[in-house]
Amino acid sequence: MIGTQVLASPTMLFAWLLYVPMLLWAVWRCPWVELFTDTRRQHLLFGTVFALFLLWLLRRDFNTGVSYHFLGMTAVTLVLDWPLAILAGCVAQLGMMATGHQDFAPMGVNGLLLVVLPVLITEGCSLLVERAQPKSPFTYIFCSGFFAAALAALLCLLIAMGVLWHDGLFAMPEWLGDFIGYVWLIIFPEAFINGIIVTALVVFCPEWLETFNRTRYLSEPWADDGDT
Repeated sequence: MIGTQVLASPTMLFAWLLYVPMLLWAVWRCPWVELFTDTRRQHLLFGTVFALFLLWLLRRDFNTGVSYHFLGMTAVTLVLDWPLAILAGCVAQLGMMATGHQDFAPMGVNGLLLVVLPVLITEGCSLLVERAQPKSPFTYIFCSGFFAAALAALLCLLIAMGVLWHDGLFAMPEWLGDFIGYVWLIIFPEAFINGIIVTALVVFCPEWLETFNRTRYLSEPWADDGDT
């Protein structure tokens, strides 16, 4: 999460101009009728927002104006699908702002980096997996869970560093080796946490995953005619 003191005003304004249309697009694409009529979906949404808010509270604040916490948006996207995932991330941001852990001005930048980017990456990986139509649930777990979370964390870090470098208000690391070390420390835990959550849901509660094709992954194989 990036603070106001290391972001330029034009950057924050431009981010808001991108973030607000994404929120409106998510509102437009949300299955509101299904959400209002399905109490299970409502419980998933409220529980996911609360869990995401708690995850973001587990953070490390630095004096340089940035904070580090896990994203968790890959698992959220697979549970809620992308429109509700974006709105859930926005509500979690509002909770962070209400508790004084985030300012309003950089909410657009943080929303694009911490919410929209991971959601779109996860949705893209999920669509590619569905297009391939694999029959093994391990393909779904690895590609849509572990890999999507790792890729989201990597791109989020690289784009965030690019934004900070462009604004010139953040003290960049002097040595490339230090930066690469932080990259590995961020990617692997993010992939592990999201992957473990997705694995547990596939095993115990596959009906909670909106992007999981239970008919294909969990159906029993047809027996051959010669089998007894």
